[in-house]
Amino acid sequence: MRWLIEDTLQRLRDSGLPLHRRLVHAGDTVYRCGEAFRELHVLHSGFFKVVTVTADGREQVVGLHFKGDWLGFDGIAAGHYTCDAVALDVGEVWSLDYEALLALSVSEPGLTGMLHAAMSRQMARERESILSLCTLSADARVADFLRQWVEALDKRGLRTDRITLCLSRAEIGNFLGMTLESVSRALSRLAREGVIDFAEKGRRHVRIPDPGAINAYIERSLAQASAALQ
Repeated sequence: MRWLIEDTLQRLRDSGLPLHRRLVHAGDTVYRCGEAFRELHVLHSGFFKVVTVTADGREQVVGLHFKGDWLGFDGIAAGHYTCDAVALDVGEVWSLDYEALLALSVSEPGLTGMLHAAMSRQMARERESILSLCTLSADARVADFLRQWVEALDKRGLRTDRITLCLSRAEIGNFLGMTLESVSRALSRLAREGVIDFAEKGRRHVRIPDPGAINAYIERSLAQASAALQ
């Protein structure tokens, strides 16, 4: 996966497509819901959330994205973006004109394959998140959230023994379909069982002593749920 991300970034650099590179900080938006769709955006660095607003006016986190991910696919069908994309820390975004990408793909079919692969990976990840919501207990859901984060860091060649939670407990709960209190209790239980550890009193930095312990915890949770149904 790491080579695939770097290959994608290199191919975009070499393609001749005009790339608008932009440095963003926490809270900056890449695009807003309702804006006309003209560009796709590739994340060169940083961590981002995608947010939509529900019918009753509540903000809902519907996606989390790292280096190498693409943003803006939601705008292709409707002709406008249907979500907000917001930076959670310092990062760099590469924006490219969608029509120019399609035009160049005629002579460079590899670009089309790259685009389709990015779409496919995003769909697979979203399906995995839905399965987690449907099949895991609250504590295991938080553990799986951390597991996916660790795996994303590992695929990008970043350290995996420590995670800085750019999301608040409320935002994590929003993403996982849980309350803030449930997320806090789940993290505390995971810490008591030695699956994670907190690096400071603010509990924003989470240490991962052994990524395998997270997988084992999730598997135990699934086994217990299966046994309870028998």
